[in-house]
Amino acid sequence: MSVIRPPKVALIAGPTASGKSALALALAKSLKAAGRDALIINADASQVYADIPILSAAPSTADREAVPHALVGHVDASVNVNAAMWAAEARDAVMTSLSKGTVPILAGGTGLYMRTLIDGIAPVPDIDPDIRAMVRALPPAEAHARLAPLDPAAAAKLPPTDRTRVQRALEVVLSSGRTLGTWQREMIGGIGGDVTLVPLVLLPPRDWLKARCDRRFDDMMAQGALAEVAALLSRGLSPDLPAMRAIGVPELARHLAGELTLDTAVDLARIATRQYAKRQYTWLRGQLPIEWEHEDRALNDVIINEIVIKLLQRLLTD
Repeated sequence: MSVIRPPKVALIAGPTASGKSALALALAKSLKAAGRDALIINADASQVYADIPILSAAPSTADREAVPHALVGHVDASVNVNAAMWAAEARDAVMTSLSKGTVPILAGGTGLYMRTLIDGIAPVPDIDPDIRAMVRALPPAEAHARLAPLDPAAAAKLPPTDRTRVQRALEVVLSSGRTLGTWQREMIGGIGGDVTLVPLVLLPPRDWLKARCDRRFDDMMAQGALAEVAALLSRGLSPDLPAMRAIGVPELARHLAGELTLDTAVDLARIATRQYAKRQYTWLRGQLPIEWEHEDRALNDVIINEIVIKLLQRLLTD
């Protein structure tokens, strides 16, 4: 008796400027040539915002006309998109695609988004607003000291300097009466058990990646990144919104405010891009399942073609 395997979903993860978008596009085109429709589903936190297509390196109009894309530029900059919101939309896109016989290709570098989609999310109830305000007003060391007797496991794992995660663990236990760890053992909504993932993690040489980061920001400037930021600033949005904190926005905003020369702003944005790529690299290497296939070469057309052939074999055979 044959075993029916769950439908296959491709996943291409990698730090910014690693070439994942080009690889996803090549894979989708090759699937189409093989008689299978494909949908590229964006898994990059910045590319969801309509206001920053240049600074988020969103797919070009030509690429989106060549291959259908989802979750790209569909959210206004005034919205605070989080992992749970993205994962809910991505799950719908994946399942709708599979129901039509279309191959979903998840592509991006926001690891938390992908893990939330695959593993699900802890069903933590809404945090009491008063508790959240109180926790976030605490100095980091005091928040950690408050956490220690209430959630010893979290306090032992998290240093006091990890302000965001310490605050999250503390507000959850104070508001719900249960530790974040206990909630996380009840994850719901993930697609991991409903699909067969065909994953590839791009971890190219760091020097190559750094140079790519610099060149890409220079390209963004040539494409009109400064005007993009000026238009965004004209809306008067909160600087705490994710779109306003996207790499390049704060730096170019400081130039437009007269605080920095353009050359200095661009240099700072290049540095921020490299630092972000380094954080992504570390997270993707350490937090994704060890059995996922990795590609450590610098991508070019020849290597992309080799990878696509291997992915096609994995996607189209039982």
